[in-house]
Amino acid sequence: MEELVIRDADVVDGSGADAYRADVVVDGGRIVSIVKEAAAAGCQRPKARRELDAEGLVLAPGFIDMHAHSDLALLRDPDHSAKAAQGVTLEVIGQDGLSYAPVDDRTLGEVRRAIAGWNGPGDDVDFDWRSVGEYLDRLDRGIAVNAAYLIPQGTVRALAVGWDDREATEAELEHMRRLVAEGMEQGAVGMSSGLTYTPGMYAKDAELTELCRVVASYGGYYCPHHRSYGAGALQAYEEMVELTREADCPLHLAHATMNFGVNKGKAPELLTLLDGALAAGADITLDTYPYTPGCTTLVALLPSWASEGGPDQIMKRLADDDTAERIRHHMEEIGSDGSHGVPMEWETIEISGTGDPALAEYVGRTVLESARLRGETPWQVARHLLLADRLAPTILQHVGHEENVRAIMRHRVHTGGSDGILQGAKPHPRAYGTFPHYLGHYVRELGVLPLEECVAHLTSRPAARLRLPDRGLVREGYRADLVLFDPATVAAGSTYENPRVLPTGIPHVLVDGRFVMEDGRRTDVLAGRSVRRVPR
Repeated sequence: MEELVIRDADVVDGSGADAYRADVVVDGGRIVSIVKEAAAAGCQRPKARRELDAEGLVLAPGFIDMHAHSDLALLRDPDHSAKAAQGVTLEVIGQDGLSYAPVDDRTLGEVRRAIAGWNGPGDDVDFDWRSVGEYLDRLDRGIAVNAAYLIPQGTVRALAVGWDDREATEAELEHMRRLVAEGMEQGAVGMSSGLTYTPGMYAKDAELTELCRVVASYGGYYCPHHRSYGAGALQAYEEMVELTREADCPLHLAHATMNFGVNKGKAPELLTLLDGALAAGADITLDTYPYTPGCTTLVALLPSWASEGGPDQIMKRLADDDTAERIRHHMEEIGSDGSHGVPMEWETIEISGTGDPALAEYVGRTVLESARLRGETPWQVARHLLLADRLAPTILQHVGHEENVRAIMRHRVHTGGSDGILQGAKPHPRAYGTFPHYLGHYVRELGVLPLEECVAHLTSRPAARLRLPDRGLVREGYRADLVLFDPATVAAGSTYENPRVLPTGIPHVLVDGRFVMEDGRRTDVLAGRSVRRVPR
C-alpha cells in the first residue's frame, strides 16, 4: 500500500492551467497517481497508509527559490524554517559570484571575510571541502530542503588570478576555464557573477564570454548580478544579453529590477529590450523578489579601486585618512561603481545587521539617522562601522519602485527569487516572506497575477531553467516536492520591523515525499539533498 494520499486537494499543477480537484497519491518520494474528481464521479478512491484531508487547500509543486544565500545556513541550521515554512523545496545557491567552492586554503579565508555579511563568518561550520563536488557531497549528508549550486565566477577569479584589478593572463584564463569545467562536471547547474563585487567585477566581457562558453558546453546557464542596477542599468542589461549571445549561453538575470531615482517607471524599457532579444531567439529568464528595497553589504558600496586586493587592503585604505577621503569623494560626489554610479543617498541606506553585538545601536536606522544622532557626517558613521565591524555590516537599500516591481513580475520569463540574506539582527523580510508575499499580497490582494500563473512562475519555469525533468509540476512520476497552502489566508508574516516571523496559511510542505512542515510546524526531517546538473 502507498505511503500517503492527499485527499480532495485543489491542484494548481504548476503549468499555468486551471486548478482541478483531485486525490494525489505519494509513494517512494514520487507522485504515483492523480485521481481527478474522484468523490464527485463516484470512483473508488485511492487508499494509502496515511490520508491527509486537503479540503480548502491548494496543492502545488514546491517553490523553487532561484536566488538564495543559504550556502552556510543549510549546513549550520538543520531547521531552516526561514525557507521550509514558505513552501520552498529547492534553493539555488552560489549566487552573485561569491561562494565557498572551488577554493584553496587562501581563497577560502578571503571569501569568508568578503561575504561574512551574507552568510556570517562561518566559525560554526567545518569547511571540510574545497571542490564543488565535495561541497555538494556535504549537502548530501542531509539538509532541510534541496539545493542546486552555481559556480561563483568571482571566487574562481580569486583562486586563479587573485583580487587585483587586471586582465587575466592566458594561463590564468585557462585555469579558470578548467575550474568552471570541473565544477560543471561535478554537478553545478551554471555560473554566477557579481559584477559590482570584487574580484568578479574586474573581469572584462571577453573573459566572461570565454567562461560562459564552457558553461554552455555543459548545458548550464549564466546568472549575472550585472554591472549596474542604477545609472547605466539598461546598458548593463544589454551587455549581458550581448555577451551570452556571443557565447551561445542561456542567460538568467539575477534579481532583475530597475532601481534608484534615475530608473523610476523604466521597467517597460527593460522588458522591451528582453522581448526583442527573445524574439531573436535568445534563451533568457530572470528572477525578482516582491519588495522595493534591496539588500547587500555596506562594503559593497565602495568604489572598486578601494576594494582591490581583498579585505585586508580595504581595511588599510579605510584606516588611512587621505585614502578614506578619496573614497568618500567618489561615493558622495561622483557615484561609485559599487553604488551603481549613483551618488550616495545616505537616507536610503539602513543598517540591517552587524557582526559585533556592541554595534547593535546602529541596526534599524539609516546611516543619515545615526549621523544626526551622533553629530557626525554620514561618511564618518559608515567608515566607523566598516572598520569597527571588519566589513561585516549588512544594509537595506530603499531605492526600488513599486511600478517596476509589478511590471517585471508579470513578464512571461519571470521566476521568483528571494535573494534572502539570513544574517543580521533585522534582515530583509524577503528572506522569510518572498513566496507567501507573492501569493497573499500580489495574487489575492492586488490581483497582479492570477494564482495559477503565479504558481507557474515559482515552480515549472525555474525547473525548466534548471533543466530538471521531474520537478516543478504535479505530475505522475514527478518528485513529491509539494506544498499545501490556503489561498484565502496565505501571507508573509515577516515585516521590516519583525523580519523573522514565519508565514501563515502554509500548513504542509513535503520534500521527497516526506513532511518537512506538518500542521504549520517544522518537523525534524532532513530530506533535502544536492540537485545536480542533468547531463545532456
